Amino acid sequence: MMAALLTGSAAFAQIHQTIRRDSSSVSRSYNLNPIVVTGSGHHQRLKSTSTPVHVLSSKEIQEQGITTFDAAIQRMMPQVSMAPNSMGSFLRMNGLGNKYILILINGQKLSGDISNNVDLNRINMSRVKRIEVLDGAASSLYGSDAIAGVINIITDQPTQNFINVSSDTRVSGHGQLTEAVGIDIFKNGFGSYTSFSHDRADSYQNNDLEYVKGSDTETQPTIAPLFTGYRSHVLGQKFTYAPNQRLALHAGVDYSYKITDRPETRTDITGGTDYEMRYKGLRWNVGSIYKFTNRNSLQADFIADHYRYGKEYDVETKTNAIGDYVQSKKQRQTEMDLKAILGLTSHSTTIVGADWRQDYLVATSGNIDQHVYTVSAYAQHEALLLNNLTATLGLRLTHHETFNQHLTPKATLMYAPGNFRFRATYSAGFRAPGLDELYYHYFSVNRGKAQISFGNKNLSPEKSHYFSLNAEYRTHIIAVSMTGYINRINDMVVKNNVDVDDAALAMLRTEFPEMTDDQAAKLEHYALYQNSDKGDIKGLQANVSANIFKGFNLSVNYVYTYARTKSGEQWSVLERSVRNAATIAANYHHTWGKYGLNVNVNGRLQSKTYYPDYEDAPGYGVWNFHTTHSFDCTRWAFIEPSIGVDNIFDRVDRRIDSTKRKYALYSPGRMVVAGLKIKLKY
Repeated sequence: MMAALLTGSAAFAQIHQTIRRDSSSVSRSYNLNPIVVTGSGHHQRLKSTSTPVHVLSSKEIQEQGITTFDAAIQRMMPQVSMAPNSMGSFLRMNGLGNKYILILINGQKLSGDISNNVDLNRINMSRVKRIEVLDGAASSLYGSDAIAGVINIITDQPTQNFINVSSDTRVSGHGQLTEAVGIDIFKNGFGSYTSFSHDRADSYQNNDLEYVKGSDTETQPTIAPLFTGYRSHVLGQKFTYAPNQRLALHAGVDYSYKITDRPETRTDITGGTDYEMRYKGLRWNVGSIYKFTNRNSLQADFIADHYRYGKEYDVETKTNAIGDYVQSKKQRQTEMDLKAILGLTSHSTTIVGADWRQDYLVATSGNIDQHVYTVSAYAQHEALLLNNLTATLGLRLTHHETFNQHLTPKATLMYAPGNFRFRATYSAGFRAPGLDELYYHYFSVNRGKAQISFGNKNLSPEKSHYFSLNAEYRTHIIAVSMTGYINRINDMVVKNNVDVDDAALAMLRTEFPEMTDDQAAKLEHYALYQNSDKGDIKGLQANVSANIFKGFNLSVNYVYTYARTKSGEQWSVLERSVRNAATIAANYHHTWGKYGLNVNVNGRLQSKTYYPDYEDAPGYGVWNFHTTHSFDCTRWAFIEPSIGVDNIFDRVDRRIDSTKRKYALYSPGRMVVAGLKIKLKY
């Protein structure tokens, strides 16, 4: 059966590959050479792309019993780590934090950040076909923010005449529930894809004690959660229409809603809050692709992304009643992109394009109402120079309203004798400071102490230089890859503390007249965004995936990351970096007629997480076990119940919370998980 691969604006360019049966079948086989798009900007087999790309397929994700994006990345990508909190999951990749990682959905940027943490609950995992991860700078194709790497989420849109109704449910301990339903209709070139997902989890503690303020020995009870509970919804609708084999059109809209579920303030115990954090997002896009020939096409896309969050009070205070909503930040991004993919010769692919983007930010808490535009033009040419030798040259020219022009080149070489691949890559990256870093004017009071932050209009863009060498051996049975890289970053934007003297205090009293005399007397410093740091990240990655025997696949991924930052003349380990991490997954699948059994064991092992100003978080190893049982009941009905155990060996970080303590393992311990997937096809 021929399966269509749909990605980004080119979602309607069908690329066929032969598999035994469709994704709803009980049969299973691993494809070690899938088609990808992120590394080169056009469709290629994984072994043919000149830039190494990591791929997580929807089938691999489902076999591990994963239903959320952060769990998929954490369990299957050792170079990525997560730290969940009420302000969004803090994502790190190759030693660098959220603001250096570009997250795309079908090649289009996902906006909506909370303190530089992209709201990952906006991603509807029920629509994910695969996740492609590109390490290192990728600004020549993708522009600002792609310094640590790119995570591109490719969604699935079937293109065979049918009506498909599906439901996918997963439940586990601590109130964790995910439910996704979808209705897909495709008929005579017209497609309608409707989806709804609900995700929820309760707050939980691993220790109900905390140190009394100012003491390292005396403890007291607390209800402050280690993990903040939430409820979220994502509703999506997409339409496609292909009147002929050359032209295809698409339009879509996604609405997301999330609210935290934290314990309320109490007079008899610490750790409660007066309000919940509420988040809303609305994203819509329209686009088209016109194919002149099989290797020459023109794509156009328009995307608008609106996102806002704030405080919804569930405890009455001096200034707010129950149910009051106070907006903290409102963001809006509008983007237009035009791209041509050209096969000018039989052994080359050329990409040329231009995009325009406008960013708006209204932040009540930071006294910001600003906008900025960016215009870019880019080109990339990939050609076979000699037998087995391929070169890629790319260049992007970006004009930023505040920072003027910036060039980001890319160059790769790939030598491909037989099943071997040897790659060398250089790519430049840059990141324009955000509107908050430029214009922040923030004042708040926490436990009687004033907290003040200023943006800096004189900031320079952050710039990076990424070098990597890769060796790979790939067949349909085994894939082995080794990559070494260096990523050097200049002018890193950090929030530095500035000591308060008499002149500074006078300035601050003028800027923030609401500051009381008592608050001013306690003020020791204020925060100012500055270009002060350099980053130096060196790393090694090793990946092995093998079809050991029929029905059994094993994958092992290991990363070593040495991440440092330099402020002044002092080098220090980059905060939240992890030196060693590995993921392991063993999967066995067998079918008996219309019944299929899948057994999966997977684990993540990592060394301690570094916190230069806090106590380092200890390393851990967490293992999970999951089984799925597939039944092809009839030609039109497919049922797949599942059951498993997360954190088999009950690894839990039960250290007492303190102002000097951070965490890396957030698991509440061993939990049974169960799920049920149903698909009806007409």
